[in-house]
Amino acid sequence: MRVELLTVGDELLLGDTVNGNAAWLGRRLADHGVRVTRSVVVGDELDVIIEAVDAALGRADAVITTGGLGPTYDDLTRDALAKAAGVALVRDAALERRLRERVARAGRELKPVALRMADVPEGARILGNSAGSAPGLRVELSGGVVYALPGVPFEMRTIMDEVVLPELARSAGLPAVARRVVHTAGMWESEMATLLAEVEEADEVELAYLPDPAEVSVRITVSGDDAATRLDGVEARVRVLLGPAVYGAGDETLYLVVHRLLAGRSETVATAESLTGGLIGAELTKAPGASATFAGGMVTYATELKERALGVPEDLLAEHGAVHPDVAAAMAAGVRDALGATYGLAVTGVAGPDPQDGRPVGTVYIGVAGPGDSRIVVSPKLPVPEGGPEVRPVIRRMTVVHALDLLRRVLLGLDVTGGSEQAQAHREDLG
Repeated sequence: MRVELLTVGDELLLGDTVNGNAAWLGRRLADHGVRVTRSVVVGDELDVIIEAVDAALGRADAVITTGGLGPTYDDLTRDALAKAAGVALVRDAALERRLRERVARAGRELKPVALRMADVPEGARILGNSAGSAPGLRVELSGGVVYALPGVPFEMRTIMDEVVLPELARSAGLPAVARRVVHTAGMWESEMATLLAEVEEADEVELAYLPDPAEVSVRITVSGDDAATRLDGVEARVRVLLGPAVYGAGDETLYLVVHRLLAGRSETVATAESLTGGLIGAELTKAPGASATFAGGMVTYATELKERALGVPEDLLAEHGAVHPDVAAAMAAGVRDALGATYGLAVTGVAGPDPQDGRPVGTVYIGVAGPGDSRIVVSPKLPVPEGGPEVRPVIRRMTVVHALDLLRRVLLGLDVTGGSEQAQAHREDLG
């Protein structure tokens, strides 16, 4: 089955809103064996929407639209589908009653314009929206079927999972498919592809690489009658081949993994950040119950503050500057002691756009100080973007990932580089 996506809205076309709906739909459909052949964004123009729907149905078996089903007069998807079908919009009594009841329960006054959400193309099938007000629509056109979903992400996802995906799977007679995503940190995509070559060659197994700064996830797809059973074995082999770089699968995130490891040991971490400006602390506090494992953090951006707040030796800073492995180690030990944590995690480096203290952009040192005054410092090899305003945020994000991954490896007693080309390690054991 071939499906095309059509997202509607001036805010998407002009870049005011990131098109997260299309990304989610693409992943969700792929997970169910539905092939997405094209994704198009159009603005809030009636004729443009009609033209895009007609063109998509000339190529695909079905079209899924998002957006344009709300109450305002620039919500034109329902109007466009009615015109494309050559039918009128009609007021659905049950939808109107539901709208009035929802508004009454909220203690608000129903605005007449809101009743537009009860208007549907004649003959369309209403797709119930248990998460919100605007219903979805299934409209049969001469070229095929259109599923129109609201633009509000939670509402769109609810209708998609509850109604559209099961229907698409039934109508397409899709084969049994099992999928899982495995997450890694600190390994380049080319390294992963080389290591996983034998898995890619297996029958009815497909791998897709999903890169992010300093992280790469690999989506494993296994097809066939025994897909679910075989998937476990394929994942196990992937984990063996990738080794310590694997930190989780599915919905697991790096910060959650670190949080669980610390919580399981009744231990805490404190952070000292320079170039990341508090981003590591922000990640560590995303986890529910983070107060049990995150003692606190210091953003010691100025060089002299590293000495005053963290006790980094003055002569070390004078001789080498703030960007140096020994400085990272001292920062980690200083914040650990100052905040009474089990571990100190520190970063210092050059995010750009200009070099600092003779160090090129992308030079980063990450230190962990643990019990017994053991200290480990890693300098990851970061693939630095070439110029432009994106250099700083990318380097900062990569630093956050490498820092959390270093702490994860330390907690698990793993090799701090994992054998990866992307990292070099400098270890100083003082305890």
